[in-house]
Amino acid sequence: MKCVIIYWSRYGHGKKMVGYLTEKLEEEGVETESFKPDEIDPKEIPEADVYVFSSPTEAFRIKKDMRKFMKKLEKMDDRKYGIINTHGMKRNWLKNMDKILKKKGMEKLAAIDFQIVKEGAEEGKALPKDWKDRLDIFVKDIMIT
Repeated sequence: MKCVIIYWSRYGHGKKMVGYLTEKLEEEGVETESFKPDEIDPKEIPEADVYVFSSPTEAFRIKKDMRKFMKKLEKMDDRKYGIINTHGMKRNWLKNMDKILKKKGMEKLAAIDFQIVKEGAEEGKALPKDWKDRLDIFVKDIMIT
């Protein structure tokens, strides 16, 4: 199985989660590749069994770089995906990411959000205490056989 992860991270939360996610997937024998949106052309995204998109919400919208990237994806019909959203608000914005990817003909396997605590956010220390446990469940949800 192969997983391609596209992520955007300002303060390091997304990068930290992608590192942990990659480690867990590789423990399961999954080949992984990860990219930031500016490191890869969305029209030439590598073939994979599952794609993971991770982005923060800022000013009530998915980060612009990620939003633009997802909107430019091509030939994604019937491809499987998981989404991760970080935010500092009471509600998550997974539906906004989901809406874009469903328009591309993709099929969602899993979605998870993390509310970031403002204290420590700029130092990348504001993830919830159970973030690893929740990502472990996410890994199981995106594993397809």
